[in-house]
Amino acid sequence: MAVNPPSDDLPLAAVMRAANGLVAAGLIEDWALGGALAAIYYVEPFTTYDADIFFIPRDKGLSAGIPAIYQHLQAQGWQVEGEHLLVGGFPVQFLAAAGLTDEAVRSAEKLTYEGVPAKVFRAEHIIAIAASVGRAKDKARIEQLLAQADVDKTYLADVLQRYKLELPMT
Repeated sequence: MAVNPPSDDLPLAAVMRAANGLVAAGLIEDWALGGALAAIYYVEPFTTYDADIFFIPRDKGLSAGIPAIYQHLQAQGWQVEGEHLLVGGFPVQFLAAAGLTDEAVRSAEKLTYEGVPAKVFRAEHIIAIAASVGRAKDKARIEQLLAQADVDKTYLADVLQRYKLELPMT
């Protein structure tokens, strides 16, 4: 259960509508919000730069359908800036899911945000992904999630074991 939904001044509903539109257009199989904004769903808010949308590609080639996603969203008025697409000036990164992130998309928590059907990574997957990356901010995110979120420790241990990950020592 969420402690804090993401801030209302972010265009998240537009991001989620666009991701659902990519599914409806047959460009991706499924998607879920990951990264820092997903963590904010479970813990006290903190500053983040962008939204990370992880998707299961229909195109299993090297591009994983990214050119088609960019083309589709640009036709709807989104702008490109580096590896991000911008909606309302807010950067969104679309990342093809594989391995742990594929599992995270497939088992993401379903919710409705401002009337838009959406999915957000489970806290346990956010922790496991942070453990796999290992940056200082990821370690801090792990500590925050373990302290503030309702984490299923058995499920987390199973995910960590299957992906051969360990939580950093605090």
